[in-house]
Amino acid sequence: MVRIQDDLFEAVNADWLATAEIPSDRPRLGAFDELVIENEARLMNDFATTTDFGDDTVMNEFAKFYQKAGDFTARAAFGTAVVKPELARVERLRDFADLENQLADLILTSQASLPFNLSVDTDMKDAVHYALTLSGAGLILPDTTYYADEHPKKAELLALYTKNTVEILKKYGYDADFAQKTAENTVKFDEILAQYVNTSEEWAKYAELYNPINIADFTAASKTVDFDKLIRSLVGQLPDKVVVYEQRFYANFDKIINADNFDIIKSWMLVSVARGATNFLSDEMRILGGEFSRAVSGIAEARSQEKHAFDLATGQFSQAVGLYYGKKYFGEAAKADVKRMTSQMIKVYQERLDSNTWLSRATIDKAIQKLDAMTVFIGYPDKLPELYQAFVVGDASIYADAVKFNNARSKHHYEKFSEAVDKTEWHMPAHMVNAYFSPNSNTIVFPAAILQAPFYSAVTQTPSQNYGGIGAVIAHEISHAFDNNGALFDEFGNMKNWWTPEDFKAFEAKQEEMIAEFDGLELAGGKVNGKLIVSENIADAGGLTAAMSAAKREETVNLTEFFSQWATVWRLKASQEYTQMLLTMDVHAPGKLRANVQPTNLDEFFETFDVKAGDGMWRDKADRVKIW
Repeated sequence: MVRIQDDLFEAVNADWLATAEIPSDRPRLGAFDELVIENEARLMNDFATTTDFGDDTVMNEFAKFYQKAGDFTARAAFGTAVVKPELARVERLRDFADLENQLADLILTSQASLPFNLSVDTDMKDAVHYALTLSGAGLILPDTTYYADEHPKKAELLALYTKNTVEILKKYGYDADFAQKTAENTVKFDEILAQYVNTSEEWAKYAELYNPINIADFTAASKTVDFDKLIRSLVGQLPDKVVVYEQRFYANFDKIINADNFDIIKSWMLVSVARGATNFLSDEMRILGGEFSRAVSGIAEARSQEKHAFDLATGQFSQAVGLYYGKKYFGEAAKADVKRMTSQMIKVYQERLDSNTWLSRATIDKAIQKLDAMTVFIGYPDKLPELYQAFVVGDASIYADAVKFNNARSKHHYEKFSEAVDKTEWHMPAHMVNAYFSPNSNTIVFPAAILQAPFYSAVTQTPSQNYGGIGAVIAHEISHAFDNNGALFDEFGNMKNWWTPEDFKAFEAKQEEMIAEFDGLELAGGKVNGKLIVSENIADAGGLTAAMSAAKREETVNLTEFFSQWATVWRLKASQEYTQMLLTMDVHAPGKLRANVQPTNLDEFFETFDVKAGDGMWRDKADRVKIW
């Protein structure tokens, strides 16, 4: 029997680890996933019996779409012909000049991917306005590390992708030679892209993505694409700058996107349409279309037809479904209790900042100012984004509906450029089991779905357990305001240095301690990248510390329950493929390490469980990392 003193995660979760089984249609199972599965069953049951939502026009359209998503007889009858117009648009491209001339129309109305992204995003240095941003295209493999010749899965996965793509193209009626050539061309272009796009570690350094280029310099930089014309076509004006997120991609733009590469770009675009559409076609096609992603993640089998229909419909109408879920299943009592805990946590944070010993008073005051300005959203939003009014289900195929919805999204996306940023908009639906901090608005959001056991329960969990669960999650999100990325933004959400030089240097030294604490730890045949996960680890450390401080103020405090609940919420089983993939690209530490490492930075953990030198959970006092 494993002792807590040797392995908190294994000891607390022993029974669960012995009996829990990863569902065959998922790559993992954990506390988050169990809630997802419960919510899924609850909503599927609701939607099986409710098809009329009264005056809620958007949910009535959702119900129609859901019914069509589950009608596999109709989907099979429509066949692949419904995708032919989209495929034909790519097939008709004569040469690179023709492609370049049609870029704006393709971006706004085509289902084909393009080898670069001109997007509208909040301006990091002017958070009430939008900026135009440039980034590269997504890759076939999960992350740039997979493209190293020594990666054990590279050849196998690319071979599978090629074979799977050939099979998909043949189902659309293309002959075997064309299908093979097109699939091979797609992989060739992907390997070019992989040389120039950001690594996961680079994406994790959020503030460093901000590289504004003067518009005159930006439009002059490319000889292959007329960006002046393209930008005016997309947003109706020429802004004063474009923010480049991927600098290597920008510097090599013409080397990647040019007439010489036209054939492989065209193949890559055609495959993006063919593969993307499979999810809306027959059952055979949607299973074939998901074969590659299941192999990457180590998923045994495709989702059932019923679950697939649920995924497809809720994916399109996510915020509407979230609002339905929140109003039906989230009570005002729970909202009030979580609001109280959040206020308590902010107060604890304020006091901890006030008594901080490694910051100057000037920086402490600025940090408290940011804390005081923080906005908290709990449960579900007040309103649905206007975009959903455009989601009207037609009489044709479900693929035709998806095309119409995607085009509405694209139009709305570029229209936002001339509008002010809506800081009340949620970027996560209420039925999603998660939470987030937005540095651009200094806002923390806790959707209704996460506010249930084992994270929170006013009935079945003690206050100490609730602090070890949702309390630590709340404080985790607060801590993101002061992690290596969030700390670079002020109380209004603008990227602005509010630190003294000496204080920021001290903060960087503490970041290095957190990086070193995790870097190189081994799991599932891989090793942890401490730099990739440092922001989440800083948030975990701050969250656990603040939640413990709040729990200790309760008359009924029980730190055994507190730390045990922390380990409970991070229980996890996952396929080896999925775990190894996350080690290369996920900014979060693996669940077991989140459960085990952070408590060893707190003196109270050693006192609570009488952990001594020589025990598996022991960490020398000098090596305990303390930031917030």
